[in-house]
Amino acid sequence: MKTQQFIYKLNLLERWTTEENWTDKENDIVARHFRYLTKPLEDKILIFAGKTKGLDSSTFGIVIFQAETEDEAVSIMNQDPAVKEGIMTAELFPFQVALMQDLRP
Repeated sequence: MKTQQFIYKLNLLERWTTEENWTDKENDIVARHFRYLTKPLEDKILIFAGKTKGLDSSTFGIVIFQAETEDEAVSIMNQDPAVKEGIMTAELFPFQVALMQDLRP
């Protein structure tokens, strides 16, 4: 089956847009979120992941990746520790990269 591209947009729950509300637990979840994304990167499934700067209600992250089906894409998104542990919400969209610059040195 041919792979498709998807993007999920991550938004912090309102409570976590204030730095004073963060504890070691939330920092650990974000560390696990980052580690979670390294495996699909190594497997050439992850195309791009990043976030806007800052920590406020406009902060969001995006994850662009490949999956064979939308169900598989939903599963990948829902297994993300930031989503699974409830500090971020996620919304999935079918996506297609049209142009991309190679930023590696």
